[in-house]
Amino acid sequence: MTEFVAKPVITQAMIDAYDEYTHLTLDRRRFMEQLTKLAGSGAAAAAIAPMLAANSAQAAIVAENDPRVKGEDITYPGSSGEMKAYLVRPAGQSGKLGTVIVIHENRGLNPHIRDVARRVALEGFVALAPDFLSPLGGTPSDEDKARDMFGKLDAAEVAADGVATVAYLKGLKEGNGKVGAVGFCWGGGAVNQLAVHAPDLSAGVAYYGMQPKAEDAAKIKAPLLLHYAGLDSRTNAGIDAYKKALDAAHVEYTVHVYDGANHAFNNDTSAARYDKKAADLAWGRTVAFLKDKLA
Repeated sequence: MTEFVAKPVITQAMIDAYDEYTHLTLDRRRFMEQLTKLAGSGAAAAAIAPMLAANSAQAAIVAENDPRVKGEDITYPGSSGEMKAYLVRPAGQSGKLGTVIVIHENRGLNPHIRDVARRVALEGFVALAPDFLSPLGGTPSDEDKARDMFGKLDAAEVAADGVATVAYLKGLKEGNGKVGAVGFCWGGGAVNQLAVHAPDLSAGVAYYGMQPKAEDAAKIKAPLLLHYAGLDSRTNAGIDAYKKALDAAHVEYTVHVYDGANHAFNNDTSAARYDKKAADLAWGRTVAFLKDKLA
């Protein structure tokens, strides 16, 4: 007789604990201790943890060898050294296209973000996914090591590398001179900071990204599209102040909050947090926005 094994039940408290862990306020040992208490046993916690985390083995939405796109690993000048990046173009590109910076989460330039860059290219853009861990040697294969490296990054250097990335794409012969940016989690915050520091940015899309200081919002020139998850109380705490600062600075922006969705709802490699309905709606809005601003 086959024994039935119930699928682990993942609660909002477990997702919140993982969010606290992934944003540097919990180390892995304390996270697993907390998850064990929530799950009822160490065995249950061990089964649930991979469902909360991103799975790098998850099949890509756009395969690396998809004939519709052409991708390559490149380097280009950063603010103080070489930046590593993944550059993707539509395979049959004719004419100059708008360019889009795809900024990773706090796990670095991993297979998922490369996949997102290919999705952007399929929509008719030249996509560049920089590795913002380049000053520290680049993204390691161990995602926990990558997570720890983000705490060692210098915020001013990150912003300067973002500005250098805009300059690189503005001079790209395949590009039309217009540069947009889309970022997720840590990358969403990086998009907001890029908008502050790069007055020639043409469009910014931030997915559940931390907001800049109110006084910095006055420096933003680019139109913004801001996606937030309804259950992401940590990030959402800054929405009202950000909106007020953007209004005061007369910045063009749109805010969407996706009810019932968790932080990282766009990441399809995370079984527990991915929300296909919210992700599809946000992606459609993102593509339409970028096509409007980068044409």
